[in-house]
Formats: sequence, structure tokens, C-alpha cells
Amino acid sequence: MNGYYPTEGTLIAAPENRAACASLEGLRQAMDRETLLEGTALLCDADHNLIVSLGNGRTGFMPREETALGIADGSTRDIAILSRVGRPVSFLVDGLQGESGRIVPRLSRRRAQQKALDRLLDAPAGTVLPAVVTHLEPFGAFVDLGCGVTSMIGIEHISVSRIPHPAARFAVGQSIRAVVLDRDREKGRIYLTHRELLGTWSENAAPFRPGMTVPGIVRGIKRYGVFIELAPNLAGLAELHPGLQEGDRVSVYIKAILPQRMKLKLLVIGVLPPAPPPPLTYFIREGRLTHWKYAPEGCTRVGAETVFLD
Repeated sequence: MNGYYPTEGTLIAAPENRAACASLEGLRQAMDRETLLEGTALLCDADHNLIVSLGNGRTGFMPREETALGIADGSTRDIAILSRVGRPVSFLVDGLQGESGRIVPRLSRRRAQQKALDRLLDAPAGTVLPAVVTHLEPFGAFVDLGCGVTSMIGIEHISVSRIPHPAARFAVGQSIRAVVLDRDREKGRIYLTHRELLGTWSENAAPFRPGMTVPGIVRGIKRYGVFIELAPNLAGLAELHPGLQEGDRVSVYIKAILPQRMKLKLLVIGVLPPAPPPPLTYFIREGRLTHWKYAPEGCTRVGAETVFLD
């Protein structure tokens, strides 16, 4: 995981995690070593404490203030606790306490999240991170960067090709990559982008040739033509075609590819049945970016460009 903490749900089925959670000795060692573990939140009680299944009939107790960063000071709402029921939760073992003649592990998700956040805040701008999409809003996609620490990718940073909603590109639960755009240590926030990982104009145009007929998605209809997306970071302009609506899947004939003007000239052949979007193709999956330029060398048009300053 490149030294970063895993997203929630990654560890729960791992043999090492199951073994550590299965016995008091395993939990004691995990406590001493500050080992990150995962269990499933069984229920949230009336005081908003979580009861966590550790496997083999054993449960742990996670006090309300330890369920997430920001719960204690009110900066995180209690819905963040309620929404974990039935889902994996990351935690560190805080203690092994006796209760009614048995030992009950005391757990802290907050401390696990603080460790994950501290590590993320040390990541230089341009660092590529694994992430999992947690939910989608019209303005962006929220992602888990590790231990339930969340950030958002604004819709304008998802791809070069414009989309009406993040659901056109992502699905909840999807594993993706993201890039650190900036950090705010004082507020404990990570700012992300995504479009740079989906390739430049030249990289996206490389598989296509004039004379090919390929599928695409209608992304915009203007009086002068129809914008058709051939890939998340590649769109071309077709002549107006009757009856088209944004979001339609169509077949298009490629009339011309003009790198010096960063243009594809297309002709709509017909409307196709809806189909799930293909998996995202990442041209960069790891490491660190310092500069990204979308336009080809020698292009007369100005394209998207990102300089990652640290």
C-alpha cells in the first residue's frame, strides 16, 4: 500500500487479521504493537457506542468518542457512527477490560484514523494514492484514503471530459487511484485530483485511427455540433444528429484526428443500447507526479495542465 494505511474492508478477511482477533493473546499483542485490525460493526447502542464483531463469537466495545475523528469535538456528525453498522471498521486495541466475568476489548477507530491522516498529511503533492469510493454527490466523489479517512474529488477534477454527475465515472465501492493536489495541516484535510491519471490527449488518441467506427457517449449538444466522449479524457465533435440526448451511447465514424489542434472530427452513425461503462484505464498507478500537461507538443490550443507544488 505504498506505506499508507489500507482502506476499510481491506484487512477484514486477511488471515493475520482473523488470527489476531480470534484470541485474547492475539489482541494483547496487537495492543502492544499498535497493530491495525478490522472487525464488523454489529450495532450502535442508544449512546452511540459501537459493538464490533471480532469473529468466533467475540465482540469488542468502541466508545462513541473513539468511533471517528471529530466525534468528540462535534466536527463530525453522529451519522458517521450510525452508517458504520454492518460494515467493516478499522481500529487499534486500546485495552482489555474485565466485565461481568469476561474480558471485553476496548477499541479505537479514532486513533487508527489519526495515524492514517498523519501519514497522508506527510504525502507530497503529486503522490498517487489508492482509494475506495464511499458515496457520490452532484459536486464530487467522496473516497476512503485509509481507515475511513475521507476526502473528496471535485467533479471538475474527475476527468478532462465533462460529466453530468460523478456516477457517470464512478460507482460506490469502486477501487480507484487519486492524486494529492494539496494538504491543509491545520484543518487536517487532503485535497485530491484524478484526471491526470487518465492520460494525456495523445495517450488517449493513440488507439484510434481515421476510418474507424467506435462507440462513444454523448456529453454535450450545442447548436454547432455534438460532443462525443470516446474515453474519459478524450472527446470529439460530431455534426448534429436528430433525436440525440446527453448520455446516449452512440456509434461514431472517425473522419479525422488533428493532434496540432487537439481535435477529433466525428460522424454519428446511430444510437446504441445502454451499456455499463468500461473499467477505467490508468496511465499512472503509483509514484509521484510533478507536472502534467494534457495537450500534445506543438498544439496550437491550450489544454489542461497541473503543476504539483510542494
